[in-house]
Amino acid sequence: MEERHVLFGKYEIGRLLGKGTFAKVYYGKVVDSGEGVAIKVINKDQVKKEGMMEQIKREISVMRMVRHPNIVELKEVMATKSKIFFVMEYVRGGELFAKVARGKLKEDLARRYFQQLISAVDFCHSRGVSHRDLKPENLLLDENGNLKISDFGLSALPEQLRNDGLLHTQCGTPAYVAPEVLRKKGYDGSKADIWSCGVILFVLLAGFLPFQDENIMKMYRKVFKAEFECPPWFSSEARRLISKLLVADPDRRITIPAIMRVSWFRKDFTRPVAFSAQEPVPDNKLEENDDSKSLSSSPKFFNAFEFISSMSSGFDLSNLFESKRKAGSMFTSRFSATAIMTKIEAVGRGLSYKVSKVKDFKIRLQGPSEGRKGRLSVTAEVFEVAPEVAVVQFSKSAGDTLEYAKFCDEDVRPALKDIVWTWQGDNLVDNANAAPDAEVNSEEDKFLIK
Repeated sequence: MEERHVLFGKYEIGRLLGKGTFAKVYYGKVVDSGEGVAIKVINKDQVKKEGMMEQIKREISVMRMVRHPNIVELKEVMATKSKIFFVMEYVRGGELFAKVARGKLKEDLARRYFQQLISAVDFCHSRGVSHRDLKPENLLLDENGNLKISDFGLSALPEQLRNDGLLHTQCGTPAYVAPEVLRKKGYDGSKADIWSCGVILFVLLAGFLPFQDENIMKMYRKVFKAEFECPPWFSSEARRLISKLLVADPDRRITIPAIMRVSWFRKDFTRPVAFSAQEPVPDNKLEENDDSKSLSSSPKFFNAFEFISSMSSGFDLSNLFESKRKAGSMFTSRFSATAIMTKIEAVGRGLSYKVSKVKDFKIRLQGPSEGRKGRLSVTAEVFEVAPEVAVVQFSKSAGDTLEYAKFCDEDVRPALKDIVWTWQGDNLVDNANAAPDAEVNSEEDKFLIK
């Protein structure tokens, strides 16, 4: 019987779907529901060696921002000390490129894909995101034939703009890149995306590229001049729209609002509704509104990506998650959650702190005397990472920060030393000799992948 590989107790990993320089993508299933997902496994050491960590952080940040029906959804990001895992929506229909490779599309179908592409790109631009690598290979189709934009690895955010308000990184695929990107003088990422959309529309209707030549310099010259010819089967309306999309001067290029007013585009167009961001409910609201009759018998699951990244120096991506932790101290323990809670309560009472239960596996400790900013109030919560590992997080609810730091360093650390495995920020040694192709190659991997 074939062995099942289960990631973090949540996802069953199946066949390899594809691989690149730093990553492999596997088909996976959610253990509880059987839902299909795609799991991108990135080798952390390789990414760090190549100086690509900022790009990975940016991709995570962008995909959290752009939740739209025509964009591949990032469901979860997790990590061990040696691997980063992107759990994404599994898009069954494959690349749009495969469909175009078989020949040109009928105009109605090309229009439908273009409408979905423009809707998604418009949403990205509304969030300050430029994709910068739009091409049919990065456009996927789901089982219902709907288009989904993927691969935000080269995307840009407003903070990447220079003082001139422009982007300066040359990136993308030459045949789809706007002339201003090739000129190295700075460019507006959203206007460059519109050019790429124009090339894509041409390819969908023609079955071949508008700018192509065996000599790449000759191809670039055609791009710079926007020198192309529409095949005779293009309708006059489609021809007119493409001539406004593929304009060499970005300031004269058609904008997305103008595209959406074109009659050819508007035919049978229904603007998709973007998903609302998943806002976390603050703890105080949970406490006030939680009218559940039963109490939890186990602690809340703590996203292993947050745990490993926060515990490993030089790889803190916690700022990219919607649920941001307050400044505090954190440690891991191999003791049970119940034993940890009992110990913390005992330590609190030993320090003459008032101990009160907020909810299961979360307590509040209130200082015995008034400090510089009132009484110090500290919250302690236990999270489950795996059956063998719990994470304990302390955070200041009220009081002075310096008093809180003293409480953590001088009172809590020594008192809890018998149940602590390691504290946040204390150095964890990476497995320097990890085999580059091994999917399980560290202690954390062994704990979390079974």
